[in-house]
Amino acid sequence: MKEINKMEIKFKAKSENESFARASVAGFCLQLNPTIDEITDIKTAVSEAVTNSVVHAYPNGNGEIIITVTLYSSSLKIEIRDFGVGIKDLEKARQPFYTTRPDDERSGMGFTVMESFMDSLDVENMGSGGVKVTLTKNIQENKEKIKKLG
Repeated sequence: MKEINKMEIKFKAKSENESFARASVAGFCLQLNPTIDEITDIKTAVSEAVTNSVVHAYPNGNGEIIITVTLYSSSLKIEIRDFGVGIKDLEKARQPFYTTRPDDERSGMGFTVMESFMDSLDVENMGSGGVKVTLTKNIQENKEKIKKLG
């Protein structure tokens, strides 16, 4: 796949920045001419990933999140990276309803939601600390255009 465009944003891990992240990523992805449903899926998944970083990565409340979006002709890749405490058990964390913060009325559905709205989800603890969530999404309209041209 040939990369056609790329952007990166960095911001403080604050809940107030979640809507900024969601809107920024969605706006950048408009270059691929996604459907409204595809944009909604992207925004929902980004919201979940950023919220996970804000809530879980930095217990002391100080930290940064970096989002990198790479566009390809008919798909996109979104990487959401924090530099926090990491996830002790990745397999358990990906199970529906599992939460490390039940007292905060957390549902434990973040990864399940991301996975249901995107074509793929990868979650990894980084050796230097923190977590990287990689989301990919195929843009249907562009795939159909490419088929017609090909």
